[in-house]
Amino acid sequence: MENEPNSWGFCPAELRKLRSLRDPHGIQRLLDAMPYHLEDSAWSPRRVLRENTSHCYEGALFAAAALRANGYPPMLVDLEAEHDTDHVIAVYKVDGHWGAVAKSNYTGCRYREPVYRSLRELALSYFDVYFNLRGERTLRTFSRPVHMKRFDHLHWMTTDKPVWFVAEYLLTISHTPLISPAQAKSLHRLDGRSFRAGCLERAEKR
Repeated sequence: MENEPNSWGFCPAELRKLRSLRDPHGIQRLLDAMPYHLEDSAWSPRRVLRENTSHCYEGALFAAAALRANGYPPMLVDLEAEHDTDHVIAVYKVDGHWGAVAKSNYTGCRYREPVYRSLRELALSYFDVYFNLRGERTLRTFSRPVHMKRFDHLHWMTTDKPVWFVAEYLLTISHTPLISPAQAKSLHRLDGRSFRAGCLERAEKR
């Protein structure tokens, strides 16, 4: 658990809302209840709280801030894909095991219970459900966990400016491969039923 130095710039009402979520599962429930939006934006957790909508990256930032408000270190991991967009997740540990909170436009790329013994195990749990619209399994690498306190001087939790600097940093750090090039070449496309299940209630541009 993280020691609380202050309110990190949140007003009392915002902090009460974040703390009312209580734990990672409560944070995930709020993210799941939020509509998924498709704007090319990088809202801070404060803006997400105000707008009550987010996409993958903004949802991960929000989850990290909410985890911090409830005593967990705010940490992000970047999942890197081929022929697809990256996916950012907020990670946490309980009794030495990793879990994740995440916002996604795909059914399977969201919450993970804290049962994974390593970050590699956690990242691999996303492999079969991480696919593009051609049905290709696209997940390839995962980053080390990034502690968000490194961005506190930029007010990442409450700024009204776009928080692209975190995404840009995630692109610069080393990533660990999950599969070999030979394995990647031999992958099969998703079957139709799994594809449809993964796209259930997927938001699309009109």
